Amino acid sequence: MTKLVLYTLHYSPPCRAVELTVKALGLELEQKVVDLLAGAHLKPEFLKLNPQHTIPVLDDGGTIITESHAIMIYLVTKYAKNDTLYPKDPVKQARVNAALHFESGVLFARMRFIFERIIYFGKSDIPEDRIEYVQKAYRLLEDTLTDNFVAGPHMTIADFSCISTISSLKGVVPMEQSEYPKIHAWIERLKQLPYYEEANGGGGDDLGKFVLAKKEENAKA
Repeated sequence: MTKLVLYTLHYSPPCRAVELTVKALGLELEQKVVDLLAGAHLKPEFLKLNPQHTIPVLDDGGTIITESHAIMIYLVTKYAKNDTLYPKDPVKQARVNAALHFESGVLFARMRFIFERIIYFGKSDIPEDRIEYVQKAYRLLEDTLTDNFVAGPHMTIADFSCISTISSLKGVVPMEQSEYPKIHAWIERLKQLPYYEEANGGGGDDLGKFVLAKKEENAKA
């Protein structure tokens, strides 16, 4: 099998979602770090790979796949021994797709507004309406978890996508266990994966801590 190369940054939730997928599939992966803060994603050699200058980017023997959800679906479709992580059944697959869109359109989008405000725009505050916006996203996820996982009784790539964002977001906008018991139980289930900490846990915590540290730094500036 051709060696897979992932252009990534462990702080990045979408990158960690792909890393979780790779680990679940038992694939070997070479990681090439793309330092966003240093502008590495805007260099000509990277733009040749992805003109949209975003990470992650997967290079599978010259086949270039961009966008985390597309990469995860590609990897499972090509390399998985079964369809558990991304079902072929149209109803089950639709539930996974819906959760993936919820992650990108709601969870990640609301996280990105707050994190970019602090990291790139140097702000030291989070508007109250944006905190409430995130808490509403938590409530939507809580209400979605009618089973053990976000798309049903079995773990799928939708869980990897959602946990990659939630693990960082909850460090900045607190998520009380009494308010969101299903989410906390879901997080604990995913933490039992033998590869969870390496692929997501450390990076998720570190990003949240980095944002809070920048927030304090901005307040002193």
